[in-house]
Amino acid sequence: MSFKLFPSRFALLKAFIVLFLLLSFLVRLSFLVWNFSEVDKSFFILANTFFIGFLFDLATVSFFAIPFLMYLLVIPKKFHGSIFDKIAVYFGFSLSVFILYFSFFGEITFWDEFQRRYNFIAVDYLVYTYEVVKNINESYPLPILISAMLALVLSSIFIVNKLGFFKKTFSSETLFKTKLIASMPWLIIVLLSVFLFTNKQADFSENRYNNELAKSGIYSFFAAFRNNELPYNEFYKIIPEKEAFQTVKTSLKDAKTTFENPNENSIFRTIINSDSVQNPIKPNVIFICIESLSGNFLKVFGNEDNITPTLDSLANNSLFFDNLYATGTRTVRGMEAITLSIPPTPGRSIVKRKQNQGLFTIGEVFKQQGYKRNFFYGGDGYFDNMNTFFGGNGFNIIDRGRGFLLDKSITTTRTNIEDNEVTFENAWGVCDMDIYNKVLKEADKAYANETPFFDFVMTTSNHKPYTYPEGVIDIPSGTGRNGAVKYTDYAIGEFIKKAKQKPWYKNTVFVIMSDHCASSAGRWELDVNNYHIPALIFNSPNIQTEKVNTLASQIDVFPTLFSVLNWDYTSNFFGKNILTMQPEDERAFIGNYRKLGYLKDNKVLVLDEQKNSHFYLWNPLDNSQKLIPTDKDFEHRSISFYQVADGLYRNGKLKIKE
Repeated sequence: MSFKLFPSRFALLKAFIVLFLLLSFLVRLSFLVWNFSEVDKSFFILANTFFIGFLFDLATVSFFAIPFLMYLLVIPKKFHGSIFDKIAVYFGFSLSVFILYFSFFGEITFWDEFQRRYNFIAVDYLVYTYEVVKNINESYPLPILISAMLALVLSSIFIVNKLGFFKKTFSSETLFKTKLIASMPWLIIVLLSVFLFTNKQADFSENRYNNELAKSGIYSFFAAFRNNELPYNEFYKIIPEKEAFQTVKTSLKDAKTTFENPNENSIFRTIINSDSVQNPIKPNVIFICIESLSGNFLKVFGNEDNITPTLDSLANNSLFFDNLYATGTRTVRGMEAITLSIPPTPGRSIVKRKQNQGLFTIGEVFKQQGYKRNFFYGGDGYFDNMNTFFGGNGFNIIDRGRGFLLDKSITTTRTNIEDNEVTFENAWGVCDMDIYNKVLKEADKAYANETPFFDFVMTTSNHKPYTYPEGVIDIPSGTGRNGAVKYTDYAIGEFIKKAKQKPWYKNTVFVIMSDHCASSAGRWELDVNNYHIPALIFNSPNIQTEKVNTLASQIDVFPTLFSVLNWDYTSNFFGKNILTMQPEDERAFIGNYRKLGYLKDNKVLVLDEQKNSHFYLWNPLDNSQKLIPTDKDFEHRSISFYQVADGLYRNGKLKIKE
């Protein structure tokens, strides 16, 4: 008996596998054309991209094949072509083809947003179907896409039927033994995929785009589902713990700092900023965290579209940090960096994790100074676990809730943004002007009660679908990123105008900073330019207008503010006062959920979860990176910060001391 990979009973399976491989190839080819200027186009690299891609596609389709193979094996020959068989096969094939088209359509929208295959972000989005589906509906012509998808499914079924694959499957006389032998290769591929293949093996090139093209979206999705927790000590390069802590503590030590337990593996310390001349001041503080505001949107950084006149004006009339970098590529990563003043930890942001309450945050410093702390969000703070994180760390919640409850162990005030306070709303929440109007109302109440307040305000308008109220700016709503940026800037300007009319304005400091850039994509492991963000401190009574060129991180902004306010406080933060940083102390932390970067002196060291480190010379003029021999001292310093940060979190040492 001769071996056949696809005996007649497997005819429909053959059709599905060919369809999957063909569509996957076309998607990969489309992404190549889409980002052709960014891809390494050398023959060997490009050939490897498609060859590795084919192997991952084969692995992916083998998982699809197994359920159908099981069915084909267990149904005896005498039932081939029966009514039951036809119903089951037609239904199973139709559903599989629909899932196939749906996943590929989803990949295209995901690539449009992130220039990546599915990753942990896609996994997280499964939890927040309301926001995600609404966003897709507002960003794309969903009825047309669904109609097109259904048309493609029906067309595929028609063609497969026309080519006789259904007829062969139903009229087959294939014996069980033949079917069993034909099933073995697919079972072997599945076992190899589970035990030997990993998604990391697609990262064969220095060019990130080629690596992403080599992957299979569905395979990447399930790989991310399995690997969203990455304990640093298990996956990354490590050094002796004592050495790591000593390196970090040395970098944090200065004349104003006293470590509470200098001989322990801890960074908890007291910082003294006041003296007989510099007395503490306690103005209200409003922090505006701007969604996806890349530095290159501002005129001050070379943009010529004039879409940020308010921020450009503020840059010239504030303490403006023009060499500052975000730690990550998502809002929750920015929140983690800002509130905890910590380098990025691998895997999920701490905001999304279970052990994220009762931590020592910037809110705790404000609490020590007698402030009321509020978190404002224009959408439902259930999204991305924001309410649990902020509520569990002492903030009152003001959001556009739809009824989702906080963790029952959290006792905090939650205030809803009511319908009569909303003039415009999209998938992500109310427009920025509406959230600022709510901030003004709550500030008026706090002022009337003579309570100093710290407001953490998270905006949403600078996000796809880029919609906002019509007629307020000269770019029509929903037409693209430039319009969203210009509206975001306009809303900040209107907010400050209104705030200036308030009695509390003269005693209020405004801090404005982006959560992350609009795009994290790039050809490098970590594209440095795509972490550059603006940040400023405005209206503080005891600082001069200044543009600060010190290389610094998102985690340094609030420690700098506390210094400006002359506050004495205890700290568990990794951030430092930017204004007193010495050249040897300048650095920035950048990363995504897998790769962790340490930037200093135009060099960046990247750590990955395969215990590798890659050292690059970065050219800021053209954003190019050149691989150079690793500097062991540089590597040691990089490892120290990330190892200590993740270790403190996992050992519960970021908690507030009782």
